[in-house]
Amino acid sequence: MTSVDEQIALIERGTVECISREELIKKLKKSVATGVPLKVKAGFDPTAPDLHLGHTVLLQKLKHFQELGHQVYFLIGDFTGMIGDPTGKSETRKALTREDVQRNAESYKEQVFKILDPQKTEVVFNSTWLGKLDSFDMIKLASQLTVARMLEREDFKTRFEGGKPISIHEFLYPLIQGYDSVALEADVELGGTDQLFNLLMGRDLQRSRGQEPQIVLTLPLLEGLDGVNKMSKSLGNYIGITEPAGDIYGKVLSLSDTLMFRYYELLSDLSTDEIAVLKAKMEAGEIHPKEVKKQLARELTARFHSREEALAAEENFEKVFQKKGLPDEIPEVSVSAPDNVWLPQLLVDAGLVNSTSDGRRMIRQNAVSVDGEKIADEGCTLPPRGEVLLKVGKRRFCKVKFV
Repeated sequence: MTSVDEQIALIERGTVECISREELIKKLKKSVATGVPLKVKAGFDPTAPDLHLGHTVLLQKLKHFQELGHQVYFLIGDFTGMIGDPTGKSETRKALTREDVQRNAESYKEQVFKILDPQKTEVVFNSTWLGKLDSFDMIKLASQLTVARMLEREDFKTRFEGGKPISIHEFLYPLIQGYDSVALEADVELGGTDQLFNLLMGRDLQRSRGQEPQIVLTLPLLEGLDGVNKMSKSLGNYIGITEPAGDIYGKVLSLSDTLMFRYYELLSDLSTDEIAVLKAKMEAGEIHPKEVKKQLARELTARFHSREEALAAEENFEKVFQKKGLPDEIPEVSVSAPDNVWLPQLLVDAGLVNSTSDGRRMIRQNAVSVDGEKIADEGCTLPPRGEVLLKVGKRRFCKVKFV
């Protein structure tokens, strides 16, 4: 097992806060002495079917713990997902159905092993233990926290002062998440900075049940492509890990030079020293920023696809966007329409957007063209004759044949 000092260096890479460092060192020393790995957990509520790079910040840190020989628990919150995490929300979240949660959970299991080693990862569902709690257990659990303490949370405080409703079940969320740590007897729990209240609840509940409290490690919320807001599908500033190789590659290349090195620190497998060398060479003018960015784009694209697909994406990108050409392969679809076709619907049929509202948004952003001409009218319709070349954003093409 790696020495404690070396472990601390890797564990602290990119982290915001460790509660507490002294306790972590103590746990690591015991682990080295006994050969017993630490139990490290991170929870993910399956609220959407697809993960994006923002989610992988925690996965990358879990991978670090795996590399150090510790036991990693990828916890799928199939029980908590049906409540909805109130963190940072201005109103009560819509509850997911059991079917939604189960479908999304299966999707998560497929995606996480693009980063984590499946042989060293234990996938657990918190319904396994939470589903067994009866009403007496829930009342006892609820007695662990006061309303005053709960209203210290900024999101609840803001809603309460603004007269917005807070449902009782939302108060239960931190307690239930904390109980996960009790059930697993976790040594370490990872979470975003916005999860600190929930993570500390795990320490409190473990302590009250005679367990050694877990170490809490918080990691930053990854900024999206705009470089300002956290990565979010609703804001459209995300890079989805299930997106085509060309989209991942192209989106990474669109990052600013400053944001690029934040992605390197939080997501790359390069060591801290290797990243420092790249940065020094770039600042000294020995290597162009674009070459540094291309290296990151290749690494992340290969992680979710393959090295061959990453290289092909790079070659295609240079052909299309540096030489102003078209991709070698453009997908084709056939559409049968008796009357004029509304363009947002056609974009959906062509697989270029997920919904007509998404198509309208892309048109408003001046990101849609038909046969090379930008379209600004959301109400645009096309006659169902011949074929047209559709383009959305910088990287998505489709040839539509009307039949």
